[in-house]
Amino acid sequence: MLSRLFRHPRAIIMAVLSASILLGWQGRHFEINASAETLISDNNRDYLESRKINQRFAPEEFLLVVYEPRNHALFSEKSFADIRELTEKLSALERVETVRSILNVPLLSELDALAGEVNPEDYTQNRLQLPAERLSDIFRNHPIYEGLIVDREQTASAIQLLYRQNPKLEALESRITTLKLKALDETLSYEETLELEKLVRQAEPLRSELREQRHREVEHILEIIEPYRSEAELYLGGVQVLGYELISIIKRDLALFGSAIAVVICLVLALLFRSVRWVLIPVVCCASSVALTLGLFGLLGLKATVISSSFVALQLILTLAIVIHLIVQYRESLRKLPDASQYEVVLDSVRRKIAPCLFAAATTSIGFGSLLLSGIQPVISFGWMMVVAMAVSTLCSLLLVPAINLILPRRQAPERNSFFREFIGGCHHLATQKKAAVYPGSALLALAVGAGVMQLSVENSFINYFADDTRIHRELSYVDQKFGGSTPLDIIYRIPRDEQAEIPTLSAETVQRLQRIQHQLEQHEAVGTTLSVVNFTELAKQINQGKPLTEYELTAVYWSLDKSVRRDLLGAFFAPDAQELRISTRIKDSTKNLNRKQLLTDIREDLKQQNIPEKDVKLTNLFVLYQGLLEQLFSSQILTLGAVFAVLGVAFALIFRSLKLALIALVPNSFTALFVLGSMGWLNVPLDFMTITIAAIAVGIAVDDTIHYIHRFLEERERGGDATEICDRTHHAVGYALLYTSLIVIFGFALLAFSDFTPSIMFGAFTGLAMGIAMLTDLTLLPALLHQFAGKPSKNP
Repeated sequence: MLSRLFRHPRAIIMAVLSASILLGWQGRHFEINASAETLISDNNRDYLESRKINQRFAPEEFLLVVYEPRNHALFSEKSFADIRELTEKLSALERVETVRSILNVPLLSELDALAGEVNPEDYTQNRLQLPAERLSDIFRNHPIYEGLIVDREQTASAIQLLYRQNPKLEALESRITTLKLKALDETLSYEETLELEKLVRQAEPLRSELREQRHREVEHILEIIEPYRSEAELYLGGVQVLGYELISIIKRDLALFGSAIAVVICLVLALLFRSVRWVLIPVVCCASSVALTLGLFGLLGLKATVISSSFVALQLILTLAIVIHLIVQYRESLRKLPDASQYEVVLDSVRRKIAPCLFAAATTSIGFGSLLLSGIQPVISFGWMMVVAMAVSTLCSLLLVPAINLILPRRQAPERNSFFREFIGGCHHLATQKKAAVYPGSALLALAVGAGVMQLSVENSFINYFADDTRIHRELSYVDQKFGGSTPLDIIYRIPRDEQAEIPTLSAETVQRLQRIQHQLEQHEAVGTTLSVVNFTELAKQINQGKPLTEYELTAVYWSLDKSVRRDLLGAFFAPDAQELRISTRIKDSTKNLNRKQLLTDIREDLKQQNIPEKDVKLTNLFVLYQGLLEQLFSSQILTLGAVFAVLGVAFALIFRSLKLALIALVPNSFTALFVLGSMGWLNVPLDFMTITIAAIAVGIAVDDTIHYIHRFLEERERGGDATEICDRTHHAVGYALLYTSLIVIFGFALLAFSDFTPSIMFGAFTGLAMGIAMLTDLTLLPALLHQFAGKPSKNP
């Protein structure tokens, strides 16, 4: 079959390249989605309940533009003029419903008393024209605006953009959430299943349009504020700003470092092989593989998230590994068949490598298949993406490398580099003659890094994804610290039945309990701006000449307020129909040494001390969802590694038809994964949304090397000779491919150390580490085990 297939190399090349161009064109539909929702599974109960709560309280989507004057006071005519101009320009944006600033927020503390006829617009700075000193006094220690509109030091002010919702999308999302929640408790009817599928199809283009619109909005806002940077520092804050910056820096890294890595890879290939041919072929294979894969994902509507944004780099590694093994085998076949034609040499190299390449692809896919066990949709999607990428890379390489070789003239096999020959020989000597040092050394190293695994922690700070000296980090950290935090956390308190009234209202007992909860919450350093009905009661107290309102007065004021005022002040914090109250806060993501798990534990303990029944209170929103997801990721990735190695063991046993060889093959793979995770533990690199996949990557890389080495070892064993000779021949046949691949990846991805995106740096460092450790274990520990336990052929090895 192979002989017939490669009789037509030009047809193969045209077919693959045509498919690459056609599918590559579909790659324009492929997108990176960095929204918060992409990190959380659609069928996560906490996520769905959080959405339901948000629909009930309807908190508004917002974005902050922070204005910090350089050479003039915040409460000055110059600042007011700039803020007024910015407000007008930002109000013109299509989706913006309201823009709030120090000039147009209602200053209700100027009221003599709260009453139903209050018109908020009559009590704004634009209307009142208060002196700067009086305005400063109003905002100082204001129960609502301090930390929200003006920072505590009164050096900067936030312009808050509130966005209008898409009613059609909101209605679709509400019904989708209801059906998905129902599906968690019972089986949906056939009609409901069809309805859910239809609703998701209807919602998806609206979601995509909203993501694109948010991206354009941030770009437009950056254009609007640019002229004012000469007089003031301006910062953007908000969840959509973070998403915009993540996508921007990921795309920038892909373009800049992708090009730089490609250049370095070409240079290293040229240095290693000293031939244009061996630079051209890997480049064509890598480009075709990536184009085909991106096209498939675009065609299928698959999207990359923050978790899966590194898949292109991983695919390059996988493709290079296969291509280099094929190149090294071709050069070996040239030496062994000096009188054969080019066609015969190419066919011999393919026949000798097709089985180990397919076996390696299958077992590498099992390594990435560990991600499918996570139970978390974005991670599962990444697993499938890598399985598809592995299949595409294998097919492209096995077709293009031989086909391109066949249309090029045959050349004499070059001499091997003496330095690499010495290195391979040294590894062989260590594995076969110094096993007494290899075994205890490996064991001690395994114990050391194993202890490092116990030091692993789970933390995720989106702000710390960006290097400390970057503009993005400075801006996000500034807004995070000065204007109330970044990651939202809500406490939903359900009023006990015995405190509920026929007419929904707020009892004094309920307000007092909320005051105690909020006071305790604000004692935590990482807790930012906190808002609830408590802030409204504090404002009412200020208006009432410093006297607290009685329960009757509070109820009377609530129902006498104009609906719009009631909605603005209390709508997002009190749901009368559900008899639920919401305390909204944001966690300061940039807090030093923040332990998010401990913070949640402490908050829950605080609530217990308030003697609030667990059924009456619920912690929700993104902070809780992220932490729950991280803990789930940690347990799934660490605890399921055993299951993954068990599956790999079965695969090895089937491939090599030997339980002994299967157990030996597991050693370098488990050692590599252990070493990488242990190193992360000792270096205090936490597992987060970007680094959580390192274990699967390490296994995927190590498996490839192991398969090729053992497969060739068995071939050499059949040729005869003692164990030392077999290992020597295997080292000089496969060792070069392992060494070349590792050097190319390590040198190429070392460039990521210059990235401003911390996850890129971590990915480059630990991928290079995994490559290096996999190569060393497969050239020392693995052959030592094979030399001792599998050096002699037997009927039942």
